[in-house]
Amino acid sequence: MPYDSSLDQQLFTKSCETDNGRLSVSVYSYNNGPKKIQISRESRDQQDNLKFAKLGRVSKSEMQCLLPIIQEALSKID
Repeated sequence: MPYDSSLDQQLFTKSCETDNGRLSVSVYSYNNGPKKIQISRESRDQQDNLKFAKLGRVSKSEMQCLLPIIQEALSKID
């Protein structure tokens, strides 16, 4: 069965700004299935536009920005 975006429900999303762009934490449920957390990064290019980037490793300051949002997202899963 192929992915159907109309079945993907975003239940929560929150972002924090960093020096290099934005980090976002979201909670999704696909086809009323289990709720899952997604963490994504958007980096700024030379024209100051945000562009999706691989999350990869995060710095201490980025993690300090993310942790409260992750805690909030976890409360949405219960």
